[in-house]
Amino acid sequence: MGLSEAAVRQRVQKLLDQGVMQIVAVTDPLTVGFRRQAMVEVNVEGDVESVADALTAMDECEYVVMTAGSFDLMVEIVCEDDDHLLEVINRRIRAVPGVRSTESFVYLKLKKQTYMWGTR
Repeated sequence: MGLSEAAVRQRVQKLLDQGVMQIVAVTDPLTVGFRRQAMVEVNVEGDVESVADALTAMDECEYVVMTAGSFDLMVEIVCEDDDHLLEVINRRIRAVPGVRSTESFVYLKLKKQTYMWGTR
């Protein structure tokens, strides 16, 4: 690219400072003992943001997004096993005030997961 190492370092720091970029390590859940992943769709009565905030606070909820359509929220959860998955959905997610219903999609095999936004 014709830039010095110092120039590249400064540009990266500027992107980090502006919040345009993050540098993170991404682990493979299976290799660190989390053998069960699922997408849980949630229907809410009342304030969607308060339910989303409650789910965001749960360590198992890796991805929480408010949506338009059949469901109010999509929540990706990562658990150790089926018992842990059941506990998270049944005792924790469904116990959040405002949660009307859930529908779960258990992952059988992860075929692709990339973090390439903004690089195409």
